[in-house]
Amino acid sequence: MRPERGRLHRFLPEPPPAGGEEGPALLGTSRIGLLAPADSVPGLPTQHILAPLLDGAPVEAWFGRHACRAGEAHGVSFRSDGELLFGVIELAEAAFVGDGAVTPLQQAGQQAYGSLFRVLAEEGFPHLWRVWNYLGDINGETAGLERYRQFNIGRHQAFEAAGRLDMDSIPAASALGVAGGPLSIAFLAGRLPAQPVENPRQMSAYRYPAEYGPRSPTFSRAALGRLAGEEWLFVSGTASIVGHHSIHHGDPVAQTREIVANLEALLAEASRRTDGPAYRLDELSARVYVRHPEDYPAVRAELAGALGTAAPVVYLQADVCRADLLVEVEAQACHLLP
Repeated sequence: MRPERGRLHRFLPEPPPAGGEEGPALLGTSRIGLLAPADSVPGLPTQHILAPLLDGAPVEAWFGRHACRAGEAHGVSFRSDGELLFGVIELAEAAFVGDGAVTPLQQAGQQAYGSLFRVLAEEGFPHLWRVWNYLGDINGETAGLERYRQFNIGRHQAFEAAGRLDMDSIPAASALGVAGGPLSIAFLAGRLPAQPVENPRQMSAYRYPAEYGPRSPTFSRAALGRLAGEEWLFVSGTASIVGHHSIHHGDPVAQTREIVANLEALLAEASRRTDGPAYRLDELSARVYVRHPEDYPAVRAELAGALGTAAPVVYLQADVCRADLLVEVEAQACHLLP
């Protein structure tokens, strides 16, 4: 069947009203940009992405198919419709002291994921589908180690402690750098497992060599999650990487073209694993992160040619996890199943 846009995920100019028709089924939102609108739904899990919005809608909303129940535990705000659970946890690094060998960011990452996993266990949603991570100064260095690598250590430790390092259950994810604010993590989880999808053009991130840090990043390149009658493809943050090497240094247009090639390879791999139609570039909705705002017009023109001018896309200024990467694209798509 043809893909469906907008049932679970939607970019909006403002938050859905609490008393609106879709209010009871609203799982959560992300407020994108420094001037994103304030919350409108009490108890709504909301991730605040403190990065300049270059183009697109400032609110990203996730909807369930049933009325939602809200909760808060272990510092995690969440809502669930019985099929999916969307949650947010935000931790200030200043609340952690470190001890020389362990940095505050590593501690914050380990605690945030540990809290997340406890909520999933208590609420009966054991399967993590998608995660969005934002941290300040991602490429900066403290205690002799890049901050993204510090975060990876803490995240890996939490996965290990929870017994979640099985490569068949690692979620799709992205990690971007913003100007400041807390470590902010949003996630979507299900009662049923999502199927990880890897990119044949790229080494799996969790198998990266030691040159990328003491612990590899813990995420899959994409994931396929199924609900009754539909399938969702979640594409992790995708950059100009072939094998494990960054390529096209200093050229944002060439990096964007390489990203499109990686997206095409991922969609082809996902299409081999689905019972529905093949996935296509022109059915994606996406967030695009551009390191330098002056590169945005050229990046947008390149992606419009690949995704189509009607694709729902939001552009932000943010730092990619490697200092030599200038652009990153994350996306999702939905197929109705026979």
